[in-house]
Amino acid sequence: MNYREEALGYHRRGRRGKIEVSTTKPCITQRDLSLAYTPGVAEPCREIEKNPAEVFNYTAKGNLVAVVSNGTAVLGLGDIGAAAGKPVMEGKGVLFKRFADIDVFDLELDTHDPDEIIRTVRLLEPTFGGINLEDIKAPECFYIEEELKKQMNIPVFHDDQHGTAIISGAGLLNALELANKRIEDIKIVFMGAGAAGIACAKFYIQLGARLENILMLDSKGVIYKGRTEGMNPYKEYFARDTKIRTLEEAMQGADMFAGVSSANLISREMVKSMADNPIIFAMANPDPEITYEEAKAARDDVIMATGRSDYPNQANNVLGFPFIFRGALDVRATQINEAMKIAAAKALAALAKEPVPYSVMKAYRSQKLEFGPEYIIPKPFDPRVLLWEASAVAQAAIDSGVATLKIDIEKYKEKLEDRLGLSRHVMRVFINRAKKVPKRIVYPEGEHEAILKACEIILDENLAYPVLLGDRHVIEEKLESLHMNILQGVEIIHPEASPNIDRYAKKLYEMRKRKGLVESEAHQWVRDYNYFATMMVELGDADGLVAGLMQHYSDVIRPALQIIGTRPDVAKVAGLYMMILKDQIYFFADATVNIEPTAEDLAKIAILSAKTVRRFGVEPKIAMLSFSNFGSSHHPLADKMRRATELVRQFDRDVLIDGEMQADTAVVPQIIEDVFPFSELSGKGGANVLIFPNLEAGNVAYKLLQRLGNAVAVGPILMGMRKPVHLLQIGGNDEIDIVNMTAIAVLDSQSGSEDFPEQSVINLLGDLD
Repeated sequence: MNYREEALGYHRRGRRGKIEVSTTKPCITQRDLSLAYTPGVAEPCREIEKNPAEVFNYTAKGNLVAVVSNGTAVLGLGDIGAAAGKPVMEGKGVLFKRFADIDVFDLELDTHDPDEIIRTVRLLEPTFGGINLEDIKAPECFYIEEELKKQMNIPVFHDDQHGTAIISGAGLLNALELANKRIEDIKIVFMGAGAAGIACAKFYIQLGARLENILMLDSKGVIYKGRTEGMNPYKEYFARDTKIRTLEEAMQGADMFAGVSSANLISREMVKSMADNPIIFAMANPDPEITYEEAKAARDDVIMATGRSDYPNQANNVLGFPFIFRGALDVRATQINEAMKIAAAKALAALAKEPVPYSVMKAYRSQKLEFGPEYIIPKPFDPRVLLWEASAVAQAAIDSGVATLKIDIEKYKEKLEDRLGLSRHVMRVFINRAKKVPKRIVYPEGEHEAILKACEIILDENLAYPVLLGDRHVIEEKLESLHMNILQGVEIIHPEASPNIDRYAKKLYEMRKRKGLVESEAHQWVRDYNYFATMMVELGDADGLVAGLMQHYSDVIRPALQIIGTRPDVAKVAGLYMMILKDQIYFFADATVNIEPTAEDLAKIAILSAKTVRRFGVEPKIAMLSFSNFGSSHHPLADKMRRATELVRQFDRDVLIDGEMQADTAVVPQIIEDVFPFSELSGKGGANVLIFPNLEAGNVAYKLLQRLGNAVAVGPILMGMRKPVHLLQIGGNDEIDIVNMTAIAVLDSQSGSEDFPEQSVINLLGDLD
C-alpha cells in the first residue's frame, strides 16, 4: 500500500475521521440520566447564573478549545475550502488531546469575510476556554487575530504565526549558543512574508534581534523601501532601505536563513557564501528550501533545522500550541501575550540541554540524543515538555498580570504530571513521602547511563543520596558525554580501591564461615559489586540497594539472602508488582521469586502482600487465583489455592481474602455479586491483590497486562527482606523506573526506622481522590 492509500485508509476505517465526544460522568441508570440532564442539570445552571465564574467548575469550558479555520491556507494546499480543511482541524484536536489532555471542537467556517469570522468566534466565548485560529490566509489572519484579542477575554492564538515562531525561536537561542554568536549582532535573511514569516521575524525581535539586521523576501523578491508590488502594512514594517534585490545577494555574509516559503530555493553556493557557523532554518513543508544533505554537503559547520521529522531539529508546532494553551487555561489567562510566548521558547531551549530520557530515544529509535548541532529542539514525545513549557507559560501569565487564577507553580507541575497517567500520579505520592526523609541508596550498576540519568532526577527531587559503585573515570566520562553535572551530589565508590573492603570481607567471613565460606573466598566475594553493595546495607553504610538492570534477579537476591536475610517473621521472600492501569491499581504476587510455591508458601505470600499493600495506604482485598471457582473443580492445583486461603484465615483474621476463584471473578464485581454473593469479596468492588498459583502464571499475567493492556508495572518490590533490597527489570533502561524503585527503597528504609513507623502509611487512596 502506498502512502496516499495508507493515509486515506487511516481516516476512513472504523468510525470515520479521528475524533469523538466521550462522557466524563456515568450515564447508566435512571438516576444518572436525571443528574446529567433534567431535572438535575438545572442546579449548576442556577449556580452559573448567580456567578458566571462557576462555569469553569460545572462545565468543560476550562479545558475546551475551538480550532477555527476557513480553509484558505491549508498546509501547502492553499485555499481548498472549509470542508476540505476539516481533516487538518480534526488532526489538530488529536494533538491537543494527546499532548496536553485538552478537549477540542473543530469549527470550519464557510466564509472569506474576516468580519464574519470575527463576529462568529466572538459570539462563541461562553462555550470555549480558548481559541486556536488555524490555516487562515495572510494578511486577513493578522486582522482577525488582532480584533479577536481586543474583543474577547479568553486566549486567542493563531498557531500558523506564533507556533512556528516560538519553536524556531527556541532553536535559534540554542543555535546561537553553539555558534558563539549574540542575537543582537546576527544578520537574518527571511524567505517568506506570510503569517509564519512575519510572526517569526517579530518574535526574533522580541528575543533580541534588531529590526535593521533583518532582510525579508517574498515571491517578488526583497521587501525594500518604496516597493509597491504585493505589499501590505505588515510587510511594510520590514521594508529596508537597501539595493539588494535577490536571495543570492541577501545570503552573502548572513548569519541566519529562516525559510517559510517553498522547496529548493537555496543552492549550495548560497550556503557557502554565508558567515561562519551559519544557522539555516529551512521550514517549508513538506520539502524545505534546501535539504539537510545539500546544506551539510556545502559546509559542515552549518546548524540546521527543518519542518521534517526525518531530519534533525524538527521545528514542529506540536511542541508549542498544546502546552501553551495548557498553561494559559490552567490559570484562566485572558490572553496569550508576548511574555508567555517568550517563556515557552526559553523553556524549550532549556529542556534541549537536559539529558534525554530513554523513553524518548526509544520512541525515535535513536541511540543518542544530546545537546549539540543535531539536537537544539526537544522532541514532541518527550513527556517533560508538558511539565516545563506549560508551567513556564502559566508562571509568565501570572507575572504579566493576565492570569485570573494564582497558583503554586510547584504544585501545578505535580498536577501536570498527573495528566501523563495514573502511574505518574501514584509515584508522585510515593516520591513526595519518600523525599521527606531521604536515605542513602547504593547502585551496584553505577556506571550504567540509565542509573546516571536517574540520579539527576533523584537529586533534583531530593529523594535520596545516591552511592554509585564503579570506576570514577568511567562515570566521569559518561557524565561528561551526557552533559550532566551531578558529581557534587553523588558518592562514587570503586570497590577494589575502597578502604572498607577488608572490613567487609572479614565481616562476611564471620557471617558465612560455618556455611562453607573460607576467608580467601570472602575477599573475592566482596569485590563483586552486588556483594559489596549488600555489605554496605548490612553494615549501615547504605540504607538500601537498587539493582538488576544488567543481571538476573537471582544475582541480586542471592547476596541479599546470604548477608541480610529475611525478617524474623518471614520464611521466604516474594516479589510484588504494582500494576497501574488508566484508572485502577492492582498488586500481583508472586511473579519474581517462588517458582512452585506450596499452599503454605502461598498463604505467607498473601499475608506478606497484605502488609506491604497496607503500607502503601491501600486496604488489601485478596483473591487466590485458579482455574476453578469456589470448589467447582477438585483438581490438586485448585485444592492448593483453596487450602492457602484457609491457612491465611487461620494465620491472620484481619486479612480480607477469598478463593479459589478465576481471574475474571476476582476483578469483575458484577460476577461475584450475581453468581457468588456468599464470597467475602461480594460488595467490596472486586479484588485488588491477586495471588497467582505459581511464578509462571504470575509472570505471564503481569507481562501480558503490561504489553497488551498498557499497564505500568512498578516492581518487582521485594517483600520480606530485613533491610531494603529492590530489583530493576533486566534490560529496562528507562530512568523513570529506577527513580520509582528508589522511592520504594527509601520508603522501605523509612518504615524500618524512627523516621517512618511501621504503622504509618502513605494515604495513596486519599491522594487519588
